[in-house]
Amino acid sequence: MGDCPYCGEVHNVGFVATRLAGTDGVSLEAEKWAEVFQQEGFKCFFLAGELDTPPERSYLVPEAHFHHPPIAEIYHSCFGVKKRSIQVTEKIHRYKMILKEHLYRFVEQFDLHLLVPENALTIPLNLPLGLALTELISETNIPTIAHHHDFFWERQHFLTNAVWEYLNMAFPPHVPAINHVVINTSADNQLSLRTGISSSVIPNVMDFENPPVPTDAYAADVRASLGVGDDELLVLQPTRVVKRKGIEHAIELVHRLNRKAKLVISHASGDEGYDYEKRIRAYSRMMGVDTRFVANIIGEARGRTAGGRKIYTLEDIYPHADLVTYPSNFEGFGNAFLEAVYFRKPIVVNTYSIYQMDIKPKGFDVIEIDGYVTDEAIHRTCAVLDDPRQREAMVDRNYAIATKCFSYLVLRRKLINLIYDSIACWV
Repeated sequence: MGDCPYCGEVHNVGFVATRLAGTDGVSLEAEKWAEVFQQEGFKCFFLAGELDTPPERSYLVPEAHFHHPPIAEIYHSCFGVKKRSIQVTEKIHRYKMILKEHLYRFVEQFDLHLLVPENALTIPLNLPLGLALTELISETNIPTIAHHHDFFWERQHFLTNAVWEYLNMAFPPHVPAINHVVINTSADNQLSLRTGISSSVIPNVMDFENPPVPTDAYAADVRASLGVGDDELLVLQPTRVVKRKGIEHAIELVHRLNRKAKLVISHASGDEGYDYEKRIRAYSRMMGVDTRFVANIIGEARGRTAGGRKIYTLEDIYPHADLVTYPSNFEGFGNAFLEAVYFRKPIVVNTYSIYQMDIKPKGFDVIEIDGYVTDEAIHRTCAVLDDPRQREAMVDRNYAIATKCFSYLVLRRKLINLIYDSIACWV
């Protein structure tokens, strides 16, 4: 490990989140940030309620997870209602103190010089964690770069609540020691308008300087494992099954292509319930689209299921896709968009607001829909699928744009400036 290039010393950085494990957007982007910190000579340490980070650099706190039963109870007692009981208030403060004690130990145990909260001061799934972090930062003045992925005001179900004073205090907090980072320009504007807090915009990125490795023998049978014939299209929907992903548009698109095809959905419903998945299964049957829900054989790492089936990573699946559908109604940024560009696949995208503001102006060549599937979108999709030269030109153009605008080099350049500003506080 090299020394910090700014001051000649090795400094320690602590990442804090509800979860730093798996393939959710927050965990993936935190991993990329940690890589940049390490390349710049810093040591990274991690606190969360679920971790897949190196054990010697990890501090596991079950109460930090939003699924931890008392934390989940607090959440359900505070959102969707307009009044909370004194018992709930007491529980919030009790778990705030438990978490704050762990945070102090985390800082002391690993001699931390800088904190990087990952969405923990943004989405109030764990209210006590956000409050504990805010108080720790205020009490210690520890330099902090708060990485905000999506704010509570962007989600309808957070707007009816009984904890406005806590949201105004800590989600996010207006504290001098914090440098705030958002992932899109809309969030930058709204954060400033709503709170008076200024922020830096650092988009989500991928390692476009290093293209994906070719498919190996392990992943050679992906299409057969997914039940996709050689004469069928593999249309990949690389998202969870949640309402805002707009998966019914992908189903309609596949139906109207009038070709042999299977729609493959990579991830499960997760923690947002299964009503939407039931709707998608019923709509698929109604539209005559063979939709495959394959989350059981797609994981964070290769392996075997309990029944002996191969488990693939999403990176194993992408190279076999003929088309990627991304018809989301709302996204904080759009990791799946960048993934499809990275694997050089044509994309059908709904023009969600962040795409329109931060991605489309860069000049990407994609098949667009605007809230519904049009004849033009169908014709364009068919043309791209039928013309290899047009398809190749499209994906090559997109890769080149993404390399310029959304690569690790972009992240490194923007993040180093923030690191320098923070270091000035403690060098």
